[in-house]
Amino acid sequence: MSVAKREAESRKVTTRRLIEMKQRGEKISMLTAYDYSMAALIDQAGMDVILVGDSASNVMAGNFTTLPVTLDQMIYHGKSVVKAVKRALVIVDLPFGTYQGNSKEALVSAIRVMKETHAEGVKIEGGVEIRESAERILSAGIPVMGHLGLTPQSINKFGTYNVRAKEEEEAQKLLADAHMLEDVGCFGIVLEKIPAKLAAQVAAELTIPMIGIGAGGGVDGQVLVMHDMLGITQDFSPRFLRRYANLGEEITRAVQNYIEDVKSADFPNEKEQY
Repeated sequence: MSVAKREAESRKVTTRRLIEMKQRGEKISMLTAYDYSMAALIDQAGMDVILVGDSASNVMAGNFTTLPVTLDQMIYHGKSVVKAVKRALVIVDLPFGTYQGNSKEALVSAIRVMKETHAEGVKIEGGVEIRESAERILSAGIPVMGHLGLTPQSINKFGTYNVRAKEEEEAQKLLADAHMLEDVGCFGIVLEKIPAKLAAQVAAELTIPMIGIGAGGGVDGQVLVMHDMLGITQDFSPRFLRRYANLGEEITRAVQNYIEDVKSADFPNEKEQY
């Protein structure tokens, strides 16, 4: 690897750099993280963007939906992640109830995230419904990433985690919402669980990056939940998920071996004591 390429790959990722990556056709890698140790490993591997997702509600706290996670909890996870990261751009989800319907509260929430976590932006879900909140946050100089399609914070409205925007009316609204988010100043948008053809159209029409999760390969990058991708979670297997490891089984096996060694007095041995 040349010195120039090595320097380019180690250079800090910024919102501007993501747009440059889209312009030259370089795909963007994005993964969730919620704690210091895992964030350090993910960053060292060369991840472009780390999302401190409100999926912490599910994979860290055991809730069925993302709705219960609080702003204080998201800030705790965000602070832990940022301390570990040197290269990746770190974005923190604003949780349910901290920005919808009240743009002043949205700004207060976003400012708290930025000041207390030292992250580099926030992500919010929705289209025209949250336009005022997005504009107010952006007016303070805080980078905002949008999120369209399946928006988990609205699960009680949808009533299902099925694919969104399959019908023409909803597809046209999603397209209009994406343009609106770009127009107000968002630096990128997550497109979740929508038809691949529609996602590719959105990516082609907009100049800011589209990051897909269950949105096909025609977008500018991909995001997955770390616990799903590494096989730590066992009961979630949507079509879009590719498991790159099966750490759930490996961790269980390691713990069982530890228990067996403790019970049999094999651990610690003479070399493992003082």
